Amino acid sequence: MSVSAVFARLIAMIGAAMILMRRWGADTAVPAVGAAPAVPQARPQTIPTLKMPTAKGWAPGHMPTPAPGLKVNAFATGLNHPRSLEVLPNGDVLTAEAMFTPGGIRNAFDYAMYVTMKRAAATGDSPNRVILLRDADGDGVAELQETFLEGQNQPFGLAWADGRLYLGNTDALMEFPFTPGPTRLTTPGRKLASFKSGGHWTRSLILSPDRTRLYIGVGSLSNIADEGFAAEEGRAQIQEYDLASGTIRPFATGLRNPVGMAWTPDGTLFTVVNERDGLGDETPPDYLTSVRDGGFYGWPYCYWGQIVDDRVPQDAARVAQAIRPDYALGGHTASLGLCWMPAGTLPGFPDGMVIGQHGSWNRSKLSGYRVIFVPFVDGRPAGEARVILDGFLSPDEKYSYGRPVGVALKDGALLVADDVGNVIWRVTGA
Repeated sequence: MSVSAVFARLIAMIGAAMILMRRWGADTAVPAVGAAPAVPQARPQTIPTLKMPTAKGWAPGHMPTPAPGLKVNAFATGLNHPRSLEVLPNGDVLTAEAMFTPGGIRNAFDYAMYVTMKRAAATGDSPNRVILLRDADGDGVAELQETFLEGQNQPFGLAWADGRLYLGNTDALMEFPFTPGPTRLTTPGRKLASFKSGGHWTRSLILSPDRTRLYIGVGSLSNIADEGFAAEEGRAQIQEYDLASGTIRPFATGLRNPVGMAWTPDGTLFTVVNERDGLGDETPPDYLTSVRDGGFYGWPYCYWGQIVDDRVPQDAARVAQAIRPDYALGGHTASLGLCWMPAGTLPGFPDGMVIGQHGSWNRSKLSGYRVIFVPFVDGRPAGEARVILDGFLSPDEKYSYGRPVGVALKDGALLVADDVGNVIWRVTGA
């Protein structure tokens, strides 16, 4: 390494140390939550807030805290960063194991973020595989755990239909011939579409109700098109892939990082979206929203409808088209997992959506780190969100025992993937 390179790295490390030692003052803004939130005024930050708990994992006998009337048990343990979940028709469960892999470190903040995320077990060597879990005796614990597929590239989205398994790698949509039953996939896959890598890396998947189309969540490369609009082409959107013709098109755009997707019984697609950074603890809120064909949701020009982000070169025509989301989830909750839960699945819960909130890394007081439920009335979110599963974060915010991600229903129970605890939790009535 040259003297200049050593010097540059030293400066970056000094700068990172200054960022990491910074004490952030609490943001007193009221959380923006619900269908009609008051979104606090933006507070642009010269240096973005950087705060994460140290990953600790679960001690023997220690588990998340369920809501009253519910109980929780470990469906599977000993995993390696499980993220998403797909329940197959025969009851087997697939989980994709992957994690964020950092690119080049260009400045002090990049270095500080890498150090912080490493400590929080949010970055490292990605397992790049899919695990199959089987509970053959139906006791709520998977006694079989097998490596189903390996050698992938940051796999995330999983969807199965009609003898085909679809997998969303960060750089490609893959298809594998597969009929549930075997515990290992040996047939080579076929690439159906390619994606740009980097930035928001997850590629979530969901099939249309009639199983003719796949919807793919593709997040932005950067926070607010920091590397130019051309670099964001094909990103910050939900794409639609037609299985018969092999054509792919943007379905909805202006969604900074759409991750979890789910259908309501009336056939409306919903998603949870991670909003932009650098405007304060609560501004703008992450959100749950229905997704319209051809709809534009504001990124990067504006947020929560048509509130302009003046850090971005503006396009008044695009701002005028921006659709306001349906339901605010608070700032930087990192809401990732989403599934529809019919009334009565868990005792006392009506129809609504379950959301796995992975938890913040970029606000003065941590948010998320829990599984919540948003009730629906007449096909739309309405009413106050309720906590299903909590206790992933220590009260002093120093440690995370786990971080919830994917959520799915199986045999009347809710499954939750926990990528720091390396567990799949199972929630049922008490």
